[in-house]
Amino acid sequence: MPELPEVETVIRDLKAHRLVGSEIRAVTVRWPRMVSNGTPASLASALIGRTLVGVSRRGKYILLTLDNGACLHVHLRMTGKFRFDQKGTSAGPHDHVTLTLGDGRRLLFNDTRKFGRFRLVPKGVDGLAHLGPDAMDKSFTATVLRQRLSGRRRMIKPLLLDQTILAGLGNIYVDESLWAAGLHPRRRADTLGEDEIHRLFRAIRLVLRRAVSNGGTTLGRGRTNFYSVAGRRGRNAGHLKVFRRQGESCFRCGTRIVRTVVGQRGTHVCPSCQKD
Repeated sequence: MPELPEVETVIRDLKAHRLVGSEIRAVTVRWPRMVSNGTPASLASALIGRTLVGVSRRGKYILLTLDNGACLHVHLRMTGKFRFDQKGTSAGPHDHVTLTLGDGRRLLFNDTRKFGRFRLVPKGVDGLAHLGPDAMDKSFTATVLRQRLSGRRRMIKPLLLDQTILAGLGNIYVDESLWAAGLHPRRRADTLGEDEIHRLFRAIRLVLRRAVSNGGTTLGRGRTNFYSVAGRRGRNAGHLKVFRRQGESCFRCGTRIVRTVVGQRGTHVCPSCQKD
């Protein structure tokens, strides 16, 4: 579930907790399949003794840069989350990866569904070359969006969910962006006019910036939902305009929001504001 705003929240929390500059003293992997391009032993060998010199994000990926230029890519997938703990305390049943740091803290990766992935990428290799432009990067403009959509006959919602087209958006923020732009999720991308593309670009930026400022979106009360590194719930759920608001009134026109399926994904839309 975590999308760009949730991952950005995690990045900011990791920086605030002074992860940059920390030496990795020990690595424990309790679920081997979380290491996507090696073994727990090879990952530990590559990380132990190294210092973390950078924490960043691209799309939905967390990037932990090491002092030798290698980079650890972490994808939270559905239920992954980080938290800090002290050395000597017991790991929980869903704490599957632990990095013990030089100051005695432990960075734990908790993942109820075990879908999260860790991938170590050597120096000089772009392990994310397949991704489209990051939806919050300064280089992503309305012109770039038009180029990414040009000539594509796919429906706009599944196209925006495609990380090779645009990196960072998921189901929540695609629904929210399309509502803000007044576009139906089933519209073919190659039918969008210049004004509609500009509206969509502005909507994506607005929706993402608002969600980031609210610390992401947490839905429901269960521990499988998004929580920040500090254990805080995202505050953006109260600002959603259509996502999971089926049966409620549209904030713009008062029509009832409906839930449908587009591209095999549950989709929320105002049938009046977003004409098919």
